[in-house]
Amino acid sequence: MKRFLTVFLFAVLCMTVLSLSSCGEGGDVVTLNVYNWGEYISDGSEDTYDVNASFEEWFNEHYADEYGCTVRVNYTTYASNEDMYNKLRSGAATYDVIFPSDYMVQRLISEGLLEELNFDNIPNYESIDPEYKNLYYDPENRYSVPYMYGMVGIIYNTDMVDEADTGSWDLMWNETYQGKILQFNNPRDALGTAMYALGIDINTEDVSEWEAALSLLQQQKPLVQSYVMDEIFNKMKNGSAAVAAYYTGDFLTMYEANDALAFYYPAEGTNVFVDAVCIPTCCRNKDIAELYINFLCSEEAAVANAEYTYYGSPNLLVRENEEYIEVLSEVHPDAISLMYPDEDHTVPTSYYHTLNDTMLSVQNDLWAQLKIESTQSTWIPVAAWSIVSVLVVYLSYGIIRRKIRESRY
Repeated sequence: MKRFLTVFLFAVLCMTVLSLSSCGEGGDVVTLNVYNWGEYISDGSEDTYDVNASFEEWFNEHYADEYGCTVRVNYTTYASNEDMYNKLRSGAATYDVIFPSDYMVQRLISEGLLEELNFDNIPNYESIDPEYKNLYYDPENRYSVPYMYGMVGIIYNTDMVDEADTGSWDLMWNETYQGKILQFNNPRDALGTAMYALGIDINTEDVSEWEAALSLLQQQKPLVQSYVMDEIFNKMKNGSAAVAAYYTGDFLTMYEANDALAFYYPAEGTNVFVDAVCIPTCCRNKDIAELYINFLCSEEAAVANAEYTYYGSPNLLVRENEEYIEVLSEVHPDAISLMYPDEDHTVPTSYYHTLNDTMLSVQNDLWAQLKIESTQSTWIPVAAWSIVSVLVVYLSYGIIRRKIRESRY
């Protein structure tokens, strides 16, 4: 009943916002709030195609009269699916377009937080590869359009890591690289690395298996330099870390800045994911949001985004674009095989599925336990040293005062 009431109140709030924010008289400027991962759209930097600016121009040229307004894109970013979900669910802000990963799409659908799409406004959906339609998280393709896909692997610095140590998840637990290992700063991916290393089903509902994954992360904790998301870019590019689990596309971005970096998919298996474009129920301008999604599926925008992010594109127009293939080949000799591996050149893969309420609680409790212990392990020595320092100063001060008093008599 409590959950129903929460969803009901959230829907009422969003409907109220919708009623107050449609296009009006000609000359009105409507803000389209787009919420995406960091580093995940071609933004015009370094002479790249600016997708958001181009959409504004395209809409204002072709649809301003029809809708009675012009459009401005307000583009903000998040670091993880969980951050996005918490922000959306809290009602602290409203968004028109979001980019959740597969399991989060499934969760948002189950909680009634996504709008069904009107594909009459998204004709470019035809260019999406059928292989990425009707997947488990949206089996009837009513709520989402695939945006990018990829796999998780391990990035390592060849100047710092012995090649003989690579090939499996074990590298993330190798004591040789203590203080040089980066781990995901989100529960699903971090616990997932441990589950793959242990050969555990990443969607298990066996609490003891989740606890086993936590135990392995606790063993890893003294080796970890930090838990990261977007911070990984600078750390791996400048060589301040040697090993990290992360996504293929981001490896290629880092490799451009540091060609000592290398990448592999662990032999035990790894996560494959699809990030999709969706419209939350608190969307203020659904028709315009659908036109934005359609624009993302157009060839020019889709190719630009694929070239910018180096993630796999589910858009057939991208994979058939010769310029795109040439660009990838120039970035890294194995870029194509890493992004689009065939069945003979990949490891076992699995998707994250959304967890039920009980398992979500287990996951979050275990993650909180790990992070609290991490904080304690950092601050306890600092606090102890501070206390000792204060005692030394206090005792020294007492000795000095006593000598001063003695010298007076």
